[in-house]
Amino acid sequence: MPEGMDDPRLSAEGELALARMALDEGDLQHAAEHVAGAIAHAPTMPEVHEVLAQLATRTADAVALFALGDNVFIGTVVARAHLLAAAGRHAEGLDLLAAATGHVPTADWAGVPWVTEPQLAGRVEPDHLARVLMQVCAAVPDPVPEADREPLRPYLKLADNAVTAHPRHGMLLGAASALARRIGEATRAVEWAARGVEAHPTKLTEVWLGYAYRSAGRPAEAVAALRRAAAHDPEDLSVYADIAGTLADHGRLDDALAWIDRALAKDPTYDCAVHTGHRLRYRRDGQLRHLVALADFQRDHPDNSHEHTDLAECCHDQPWLGRLPSAGEAVVNVLRQMLANDSSPEGGRIWLSGLEPPSAMRAVSEAIPGLAVTVERILTPDIREPRRAGGRTLWRYDETLALPALPPPSPMAAERVRQLGYPAWAHPPAAYDAAVGFATVEPEDLLSLLVHPPAAPETELGRTIIEHDPALWVRCVQVWACLGMLHHRTEEPWADSARRRVLLDLVWGVEDWTTEAALFALVTAAWVDPSARTDVASVVAERLADVAAVSHDRPVSIAWSVAKLALATPDLDPDAVELAREIVASEETDAKPPAKRQRWWRRFLRRRGA
Repeated sequence: MPEGMDDPRLSAEGELALARMALDEGDLQHAAEHVAGAIAHAPTMPEVHEVLAQLATRTADAVALFALGDNVFIGTVVARAHLLAAAGRHAEGLDLLAAATGHVPTADWAGVPWVTEPQLAGRVEPDHLARVLMQVCAAVPDPVPEADREPLRPYLKLADNAVTAHPRHGMLLGAASALARRIGEATRAVEWAARGVEAHPTKLTEVWLGYAYRSAGRPAEAVAALRRAAAHDPEDLSVYADIAGTLADHGRLDDALAWIDRALAKDPTYDCAVHTGHRLRYRRDGQLRHLVALADFQRDHPDNSHEHTDLAECCHDQPWLGRLPSAGEAVVNVLRQMLANDSSPEGGRIWLSGLEPPSAMRAVSEAIPGLAVTVERILTPDIREPRRAGGRTLWRYDETLALPALPPPSPMAAERVRQLGYPAWAHPPAAYDAAVGFATVEPEDLLSLLVHPPAAPETELGRTIIEHDPALWVRCVQVWACLGMLHHRTEEPWADSARRRVLLDLVWGVEDWTTEAALFALVTAAWVDPSARTDVASVVAERLADVAAVSHDRPVSIAWSVAKLALATPDLDPDAVELAREIVASEETDAKPPAKRQRWWRRFLRRRGA
């Protein structure tokens, strides 16, 4: 890219120079293409509109130079909108600007004088203005992040002018309120929506008023408006879900669930009520079964009325349900401390009272070249021995030094995990879906990744992980490699499948991070395949019991994490659930929950909008 061409204004000036040359040569079509390019870079730049006006004077039908078709360029759409408005076809021009906003909501497509001119509202039918505002609303989140609101303010000014020109048009007032609400103008949203209800009391205008009150922090009035909306149309169950959500947001869970039950009594498969109901029941009692039932519903009803985020909201930031917990080993804590004191530590010596999992030991030795580790004694049961004999061997030992027992993975496998590995997911079924990218990676390569994790990717997240906690990247690779196993030989019934056998070998191998990764893959399989649940719950309960038994004799650094995995397992036996809770409580009483060490990258994920 030539110097300066990454600057929008300079890019637009370059396009305008080419447009002027084409105009001088009488090549109007090429001039139009360069004007479209300029307007895409700088939609409000005065020089762009000057050249567009010059182009319009050269032909009787400048609009035809910006024809619409399949895969039309957005600059062409916006230029055509301005020419239509200049020709007195304002409604068509607004439609195209709204379409451009729907495609790129963060660009200032409407920040031009003709959109905010007070007289425009009188030139366009109020029904049409309402549709334009609703089209804009449909393209943006509710609420719009503050940083993204400025390009929408011309539409808000249009709305202001429109309700002034048409003060008794209920739909227009409601649509204007919806836009105001999205960009943080709650007071104006309430005013306009209230006027809309007064002018035209309908279900929709009452809903807009309810939403406006909710955004303004007036829940009682919001519920009252939504109740009136429900009275207008008792069969519209979406309003029931809105009432429930509003009540729940203000701590009235029992009242909220009563509305959900009313909706489900009318239609047990209505998606909004099902999603909201499971989310609220989980919020009330914390029972995993509500989330599993919601996941089952999502799988069995893929054609929902719209996208729902209830399951993701419930799983967000929860260990294993929504994110990978960081490691809890003493040797990893030492690594973190050394990194905090020195960005590139080398050498040194540490003493451990007992040997820790091979992945942890290996991750630290890789991160700190030359580090000498002295293990005072080997506690029993010997951590170097598998918990059950006969499975696959990932590690071999030279005294206390853990070495990979498998060859390195292929470069393709290493690159794939660098592309797909991530320490968070929306929920277990989403993690399963994301791991489909490993379906073309050979199972032996996936196993090799467990003991030969490649370098972290040169991305912001990759660099942040390596700077603060390199062990997290190792765990990330292992988790995604095991999830990848679930996508091999999927035609085989679960009970006799190769994927189950491989994961069980890992579960009962040496005590390691790979144990956690394999257990999470099994737990994920249970989430997405009900036929696997009884088997997986049995395996998890057995492995948890083994962790508890070993913990009586020596520390088990993965105990907290395995217990959290158990609490994420569908249909787990109540006794196992109780044991898992006891282990979690015991670990957290000791003031060392791994979740606390996760804060730095959780802040990173929030910054990135993940």
